Amino acid sequence: MPQTPLTVAELSEAELLTRIFPRLELGAAHNAAVLLGPGDDAAVVAAPDGRTVVSIDTQVQDQDFRLQWRNGYRTTGYDVGWKAAAQNLSDINAMGAVATSLIVSLTMPSGTPVEWVEDLADGLAAAIGKLGAGSCSVAGGDLGRGGELSITAAVLGTLAGGQPVLRSGAAAGDTLAIAGNAGQAAAGLALLESEQHPLESLTPELRLLLDLQCRPEPPLEAGPLARLSGATAMMDISDGLVRDGARLARASGVVLDLDVPALRLLAAPLQAAARLLGADPLAWVLGGGEDHGLLATFPAGVQLPPGFTGIGSVQARGTTEAAGVTVAGRPADSVGWDHFAD
Repeated sequence: MPQTPLTVAELSEAELLTRIFPRLELGAAHNAAVLLGPGDDAAVVAAPDGRTVVSIDTQVQDQDFRLQWRNGYRTTGYDVGWKAAAQNLSDINAMGAVATSLIVSLTMPSGTPVEWVEDLADGLAAAIGKLGAGSCSVAGGDLGRGGELSITAAVLGTLAGGQPVLRSGAAAGDTLAIAGNAGQAAAGLALLESEQHPLESLTPELRLLLDLQCRPEPPLEAGPLARLSGATAMMDISDGLVRDGARLARASGVVLDLDVPALRLLAAPLQAAARLLGADPLAWVLGGGEDHGLLATFPAGVQLPPGFTGIGSVQARGTTEAAGVTVAGRPADSVGWDHFAD
């Protein structure tokens, strides 16, 4: 008979933590910015720049992820841990900063398998290492019991003496550029939600899109490079190119005009999934979120830093024109993701 998995209800909090800590490579030896890690009431983190960049994000079961998807894929703790790290690291990246530490809070039902929680810790550590956030480590957090799985991560970062890149600095004449993916996580989500195309039937090309939804890969080297290259405005694309682009446009009081050929290049990796699902790949590029790429503007004539591709231009808005996003001069009709409306 299969052995019944050990659940968190069968361990004390201290026993569960002793299983988690070694997986996170905690301690000052791992990261000099963490002066005091878990064990006391609070962590102590160095801020040599005199300023700290802070962001926080939450994933909730059946709102941000399913444990069992319609195509048969089962979300692992590794997936959730990876995504918790990735989406928070991306926010720091979007300011042109470098992450130094994460604080993680996990709420879970008492029947949650201990192995799932250990996998979550492994996913956190793997994302920090493999995405290139080597100066960051988990400084502490909290465990709690609740009716559903919920993980909240807060991340701290440093500007290393530079100035943050805001959403509000874009100016007419700037070049609009992107680093990372656009639409691939949305295509992956559509595959996860498709009962007609089970997991085992997917080709490696399609499976890659699914993986990028579950374990996004934000370009963490791109943010600081963009800052050093003179980026005038920048933000993380978590809710879709059009929705997030409109936020940047409004903050800067401009219009972002997207080039159709550039959009088609972004859509190229999505063609197979679009054919399979009868979808429009450009709709994923324009409206799909959770790739956690970077949208940035650079002064005209500035050479784009490695990893960035030009996708349009910044235009002055007319006296009666609203700030926003256009495609070849026409209003974009894809709205992207809204956490409360969708």
